[in-house]
This record gives sequence, structure tokens and C-alpha cells, in this order.
Amino acid sequence: MASAITLAPALPLPPAHAAATGASTTSARTTPAGSHGIPDIPDIAGIADSPGSSGSLDSPDSPGGIDFGDCPASVPAPPGAERVECGTVRVPLDWARPAGPQLHIAVSRVRASGTSAERRGALLVNPGGPGGSGLPYAVTKRAKLPEQVRRAYDVIGFDPRGVGHSAPANCGPMGGLFEDSGTDPLPKDTDSERRHLASLRQLARDCATGAGKALRHLSTEATARDMDAIRAALGERRTHFLGVSYGSYLGAAYAALFPERTGRMVLDSVVGPWGWHDFDLRQARALVRQREVLFGWLARDPERYGLGATATEVRASYQRVRDGLAARPVDGFGPAAFDRAVYRALGRTERWAPLGDGLRDYLRAGNVASLRPKESFDGASSRNYEAANRIVKCADGPGPSPRRVISDIRALRRLDPQPLLTGLEATACAYWHHHPRQRTPLGSRNAAPALLVASEHDPVTPLEGARQLATRMPGSRLITLRNDYSHGVFASRGNPCVDRATAAYLLTGALPTPGLTCEGPGLP
Repeated sequence: MASAITLAPALPLPPAHAAATGASTTSARTTPAGSHGIPDIPDIAGIADSPGSSGSLDSPDSPGGIDFGDCPASVPAPPGAERVECGTVRVPLDWARPAGPQLHIAVSRVRASGTSAERRGALLVNPGGPGGSGLPYAVTKRAKLPEQVRRAYDVIGFDPRGVGHSAPANCGPMGGLFEDSGTDPLPKDTDSERRHLASLRQLARDCATGAGKALRHLSTEATARDMDAIRAALGERRTHFLGVSYGSYLGAAYAALFPERTGRMVLDSVVGPWGWHDFDLRQARALVRQREVLFGWLARDPERYGLGATATEVRASYQRVRDGLAARPVDGFGPAAFDRAVYRALGRTERWAPLGDGLRDYLRAGNVASLRPKESFDGASSRNYEAANRIVKCADGPGPSPRRVISDIRALRRLDPQPLLTGLEATACAYWHHHPRQRTPLGSRNAAPALLVASEHDPVTPLEGARQLATRMPGSRLITLRNDYSHGVFASRGNPCVDRATAAYLLTGALPTPGLTCEGPGLP
């Protein structure tokens, strides 16, 4: 995706002494304990309708910085004596109009636990999405990082614009598309195809109403610019970054926009450099392949799961579950919720056994408790995620036409009669009210090399994407976790080979040898 976008000027670098020591300047302040670092803020539509700033954005040379204080209840406390702090960074809604309406990006920080001599800077982290809240991720991801990395870096989480505490986006009641327990998200004939397109059209209308004038400004490019504002407010000379899944896409966009600011960058479970709809289709095909592997795996233990002794028999049992839920949802759990549960399970092999138990329990007793996700998501958070996801994807580049949406769904059904459409979020762009002419740029030949990490059989972000993105970032390295079937690798799969090589890069900047392949655990 070559960039032809006119870029707003980068924020200036902090004073040279900050880079020389690796320490933050005093622009990042900490308020007394008991104060709140994140004020109440309107949703994104309210921001878009607000008056502009009376002056220019704070410059790190004359720092306004971040007033860190207490965090919202959604941010967990770190273990031991460590403390998480939260604050906000003010940025323009439209980076081409820096004096226009402003919004506040919510930021969290857990300080490095080592000495000043060990410190390497601030490591921004993003959990994925688009739409994932990064505010608690500074705590949850940091807890899994190797100790030397925790000692070396302040870990910085943030809610991207439109998410959580950063002016949340709203697409109204359709924000959780197909939440209606009786709606089957897979169209199978002309009438259901028409209904499917009508739902997408209504979702696009609701997003336009809910986001208002901000609709076009909730893009990955804008979020990457917000990251640079966070860097400047922290007084850091370089942005060090760990992005997982969509976070890899965000990191690659940052490297394209600010190659001279790009520090050590780990892109884990990499989104390929394609348009969003093309990526979603590749993911859908990979999920079909992974589900076949799952069926064969479940068939290895017919005594436990009772679904059959062959992959074909397990598939038939799976279809009976879905058909039953489509005909009669159980306590609001219908075919759309079932597809989401399967989508989620396919991405992590430790979720396969609970999914098999859930299929068994439904067939034996009509019980769906084991199929429901164990994590609790309140309705507002879920709808915000779905809204931000679609708004960002549609702001990042042109979407498919309605004709192509149906053509591609039919092609998936020829591949498999029961494909998962859960990840086809960019289909809503077929009716979008603002059509970007350019795609978000990814990678840069001028950026510092990055470290990409990928699982061989990841169905959520297929390996091909990491290989292709690496070619757009010369000098970068790709670590492949062979014989692994899960999404999320570094400080996630517990693989010593991956974790050692990635930690060494974060600590020293030394990339592993080209073509490093680590051996994964195989199937559970």
C-alpha cells in the first residue's frame, strides 16, 4: 500500500538530553494518589461537534505532558508493590486541523522495575482489534513479559480513539451486529442475502449517526499519529512498540508515518498488508481449514466428547448443534453467538477442549453454558468494540461493493457449506457514508527494521500476512513458531525460543538471524 496521503507534520522531538539518557522528561507528571487521571469525556460524536482549541497543541519542548493519577475500575491492579497510573493526552480530532476539535486519549503506565541504568524507554502496547481497549493491557500484558523486559521498560497502554475511555464510538443498537439471538448471520438464499445487505445498510446508517462528523477520523492512521503524541508527551525520543494482531497493523502504520521516530518494534500475529475485506476473506478461509483440524482432533477422543470417531462424524454433530440453535436459541444463545464462540475457540488450542465439551453438553441436554465465553463483556463494551472495529476498517480504505459482498459469501459457501462470517467486519463498508480514496500506508523502507512473530497455523492472522509485510520493511526479521495453531505468540505461548529472541531484541536491538524458526507444541 504505497502512501499518497498528505501527512500532517510530526510532533517535534523532546530535548536531546532525554534521548541521551533514555529517561522521560518531566513532561509526564504524576498526581497525588487518590486523584483520578482520566476525566469524564463525551463520546466521539460530541467531540466532533465541540469548538476547536484556543491554541496549538502542547509541544514537548514546552511540555503539557500527562498528569498521571488513579485509573478507572476497568484497569486491574498490577501484582506486588507496583502501581498502574492513568492520564490523558490531548490530540486533534482531525490531524490536518490541529486547532480544531480536540479529544483526550486515555493512557496507562506501569513503570519499569529496574534501575535507571537498565531502563530502555517506554514500550507502547496494543492488544488488537480494531476496537480493543488497551488501557488495562499495560497491566495484563506486562505481567507476562520476561522479567528483564519489565525491568527495562515503562509499559504504556492506551485506549485508541473511539474506544473505551478515549471518546467511545457508538453505532446504536446495531453496534453488535446480529446480536439478535434469532438472526442467522450466514445468508443461504436470495431472500436472506437481501436481509443481510439490509442489516449492513442499517449498520452503516447507525454508525454515521452515532459517530457524526468524526466518522472519517477514526482511522488507523489517526491512531498512529495519536501514538506519536503519546511519545512526545512522555518525553521519549523513539516509540518502542509491541502490537498483537491488529496492533501489528497499527505498528506498521506508525513506521510508515514516522520512520525516524520508530524504535524497537515487535509485531506479533501479523495482519497482512491488504485491504481489510481481502484480509477478512483470507481469515475466513483459514478458519475453515482450522475447523477441519479441530474436527479431526475431537474425533481422537470419542469417549470424552461423544461427537464421533471420525472428522466427518464430528462435523455432522457440529452441524446438528448449529441447526438446533438456529431453530431454537437457548436463553438468547443462537447461531450468531455460536459462530462467535467457535471463532474465538479456533484461535487458541487451549479452548478446543472446552468447545468440544460444549458441543457434547448441548447434544446431550440442550445446555449451552460451556459454549458461552467465560469472560464477561457488558453490552456497552461489546457494542463499542463492534462499532469501533467497523468504523476503523471503513476509515482505513475503500470497502467492497454490495455485489462483491454477496459474491464473496457465496464463494465461501462453495468452499464450505458453513463458513464463519464472524470476522467479515469490513462488509459494512459497502454502504459507508465516507469512502477514503487511499488505504492506510503500512511499513516503510526508511524505518528501522522490525521484528515480526507469527504462528505457522494461526487462523486469525495467517502466516502469509507476516511474510508479505516483512518485505515492506527491509531488514526486518520474521520468527515463525512452527507446528503451532494459536493466535498470539510472544509472552503468550510460553515458547522459550520465541521469548528469548524477542526479549533480546527489545533489550539490545539485536535482531535474530534471518529465517529463525522455533518449534511449537503441536496439537494439544
